[in-house]
Order: sequence, then structure tokens, then C-alpha cells
Amino acid sequence: MIYFDNSATTKPHDDILETFIEVSRKYYGNTSSAHQFGLEADRLLRESYQQASQLLSVNPTEIIFTSGGTEGNNMAVKGIAHAYQNRGNHLITTEIEHPSILNAFRSMEEMGFEVTYLPVDQSGIVSVETVKKALREDTILVSIMHVNNEMGTIQPIEQIGRLLKDRRYTFFHVDDVQGFGKVDLKWKDAYVDLATISGHKIHGLKGTGLLYVRDGIRLYPLFHGGGQQNNRRSGTENLAGIVSLVRAIRLILEQSLHHQDHLIQLNQVLREQLNQISEVIINTPENQAPHILNISIPGLKPEVVLHALEERQIYVSTQAACSSKKNDESTVLRAIQLPKEQRNSALRISLSYQNTSGEIILFVQALKRIINELKQVMR
Repeated sequence: MIYFDNSATTKPHDDILETFIEVSRKYYGNTSSAHQFGLEADRLLRESYQQASQLLSVNPTEIIFTSGGTEGNNMAVKGIAHAYQNRGNHLITTEIEHPSILNAFRSMEEMGFEVTYLPVDQSGIVSVETVKKALREDTILVSIMHVNNEMGTIQPIEQIGRLLKDRRYTFFHVDDVQGFGKVDLKWKDAYVDLATISGHKIHGLKGTGLLYVRDGIRLYPLFHGGGQQNNRRSGTENLAGIVSLVRAIRLILEQSLHHQDHLIQLNQVLREQLNQISEVIINTPENQAPHILNISIPGLKPEVVLHALEERQIYVSTQAACSSKKNDESTVLRAIQLPKEQRNSALRISLSYQNTSGEIILFVQALKRIINELKQVMR
């Protein structure tokens, strides 16, 4: 099997699965309980905060453990909007964000907030000048993803962070779900106020995630209850999930440190091989995130190509996983003004550190045969 759908989800590491099971078995006490089992669970939770903070170079008080990217993004957008609505009601994002951001902003519009959706260029990148022109006195939040989940384009986060750093009540949120562990970004250095990551995108488990919130920032909570996580996210902590997430963070950061050129080399091999197929158009510009490549095969339905690859045990995707079963056209590809024939025939190939150049060669060989077979049928 060749798995090239890592931006949808990744295969969990065996030791992360083992960690989850071990913690579930040994530390099943409620962290809020005063007895021995509860105290032991709480101690492990505190250790997880400390370890995560060291790995991410942030303070333990700046970490909120979540159920994943969707919750983290919603918590950031809605939490800031409601907490600071007395300071302003204007929010900014881009047209190519993940649905968990776009739909969160649309819900804020329904509640009376004004939202500016910034356009991007034909590479899928928003300019700093565009952000600057959209800013108003009542702008309280700017939310821009680090790496686009469909195109792999990298946004100028550091430059935008510098633009916003002196605006006391304009907070900067970054959806770092696709970039974390693959494209380096130091949140503090980039003046990021809030950042989202997801466990299952870094070989961790589904249902785990983390939201970084800079000290001093208030969030209106999505959940009200027992006041866990400093009253920012009520609910009994998923201790096994939290410990496994920290383990996944450690492993992905180690891989990015020691194998940082691996994904770049895979991307180069993939581009070279695909360029040998005349029917294939590579949509992702050069020098973007190395683990995501968007391509089109005009004239062929992407679902047909996808299932033909699946029959050969090769797995890719058509667009974002949360949208791939819908008939809606990709908002990302439409926003970058890709020609309709390319939008309607797009495939996404997403890699991990576990993939090899040999797999890429086998994939391209299979893709070439499939294209030839489908062309024969269409004649």
C-alpha cells in the first residue's frame, strides 16, 4: 500500500498507540478527584503541560488541550470575538481557510460581527499589504493559516505578525494544523497570539489537539462546566489523549530536526516524475510546503482517477477531506482563479516523513498507465 493522503490524516505511530493504552489502563482516575488515583492522574497531566511547553517554547499557562483542529479554530475565533466585542466587531481572514475557520467566521457574521475575507494571488498567497489595507480601528482578530491544506502554499506569517504586533487589541491567530512539524514556524518569534495544531495530522490520534494562547489574552469559552484548564475548556481531561499528543509533538519535531531535507527531496522527485507526464499540470508553485502537491489532469474526473489508484492500493485525495464527499467545487482552487478544467480535475498528493522516493516512482508509473487507459476508453 502507498499512502499519499497524509494531509487528511496520518497513520498513528505504534508507540503513540501504546502510550494511549498504557495511560488509559494505569491512570484512569479523574484529574479532579482528591484520592490517590486522581492525584496520580493530575500529576501526569501537569507533566504533560510542562513537556508540551518545553517542546513548543511557550509557557504551560499558554496551552489548552483540545479535541483537534476544528475545536481549536472555533475556540480561537469565537473566544476572541466574544471576549473582546466591546473593543470592536471587525474580524479578518482569507478566502482559502479551512472550513473550520470559514464557517466559524460565518457564524460570527450571523451574530452581528463584520468579517473581511481577504483575496489571495494566483499562487494562493495573501499579501501583507492586503492585510494592512483591511485593518480598521475596530479590528480585533486576524486569522490566517500557515500552510494551505489543498495547495500547500505558505503564508507570510512572520511579516503579518510584525505588522500586527503593536496593535494591542488586534489578535493574530494562525491555523498551524498543516504546517506544524513540516514547515518551521516559531510562534513567539512571529508574534502569533493564538495557534492551532491537531494530533492526527502528526501521527497522533484523532480527537487530540492543542491551542496556544499567549499569556494575557482572554478567551470566552466554548464549553461551560467544571472549570477545567483554567476555566477555558471545561470537561474532564482526556489524559491518555493528552499524553499521546505530547508524544506525537516530540516525535514530529525530532523528525523535522533530523530529517528536514527528506520531504524536500521527495517533493523534488515527485515534481520531476510528474513533469514527464504531459497530461498532468502541477498547480502548487515551487518552493512551497514540501509535503503537499496539488495537480490537475484536465479532461479526467478526479474521482475516477482516485478510485483507479485505489484499486492499485495507492491513496490520494481530491480536496480537503472534510469536503471530498461533497459535490461542491473547491473554494481554494476557485479563489486562486484556476481555470475551470483544472479546478474540476484536481488531485492532492500529501506526503509524510515515512514515505519514500520508491513509492513516488511506483505512484507515477501507475498514474501514467491509468491516464493512458482512460484516454483509450474516452476515444
